[in-house]
Amino acid sequence: MNFRVPLFSVTLLYYCVILFFNVSLVLLIVLDVNLHEPMYIFLSSFCINALYGSTGFYPKFLSDLLSSSQTISHEGCLLQAFIMYSSVCCNSSILAVMAFDRYLAICRPLHYHSFMSKRRLSQLVCFSWLTPLCIFAINVVLTARLKLCGTKIQRVLCLNWLIVKLACPEAVPNNIIPYAILVIYLSHWLFIIWTYMHLIKTCARSRDDRLKFMQTCVPHLTSLIIFLIVMAIDPVYMEFGSRDLSQTLQNLFSIKFLIIPPVMNPLIYGFKITKIRNRILGLGKM
Repeated sequence: MNFRVPLFSVTLLYYCVILFFNVSLVLLIVLDVNLHEPMYIFLSSFCINALYGSTGFYPKFLSDLLSSSQTISHEGCLLQAFIMYSSVCCNSSILAVMAFDRYLAICRPLHYHSFMSKRRLSQLVCFSWLTPLCIFAINVVLTARLKLCGTKIQRVLCLNWLIVKLACPEAVPNNIIPYAILVIYLSHWLFIIWTYMHLIKTCARSRDDRLKFMQTCVPHLTSLIIFLIVMAIDPVYMEFGSRDLSQTLQNLFSIKFLIIPPVMNPLIYGFKITKIRNRILGLGKM
């Protein structure tokens, strides 16, 4: 609290950077007809999800920094928890459909255009968004019905498990929703691993395929690795970390998925994918 003004300034600047990078990439893809291909449509969906998740946190956090009391309504806390979880899982779903797109383009090139029609593309985009939104809508509705015995959230944002921790012991039911979510998104990651096994096997045979892999799959693989590391930090800390860790570091651990991927992903794709890089450089020369 002693550093509220500099922290507000840095956070506001960082949020503006997130908005600028992601909105710029989305507009670039929307306005350039040469980029109206499945891979770039999925990428624009990826950036929109980054904006969705970031906007669920940064404006509230910025207002808290300027406020004398950091409070949030029960409904607002549930809404923020819904946005945080659905954004993270939407990220996983988009990464899965992007892996599928790369698998078809490199391993099944003759079937790619017949399969990846506009209708199929729309179905995949809807799947990547509607699946997490529907799952976590149910999850949040169940959480909203819990009777709370506490009011203090130990982090700078609302997460579903933090709200459940505030519930009275007798109010917490045993439900299968968390296990269902775990199974669904574990299957996403198993599918991604399966596609990359085939991609690597196929690209090892041909120089052209290796070049295509380096240009389009490496950015996707980098995003996957960053996302996996970022999401693994909190569970690992909760299981093995010191309970004496400062509140500041605990807060940083809880929002790392809102700090690293929203900026890193547009940079990785913008500078690694040739068509996007050439378009950005072309705009810079105008």
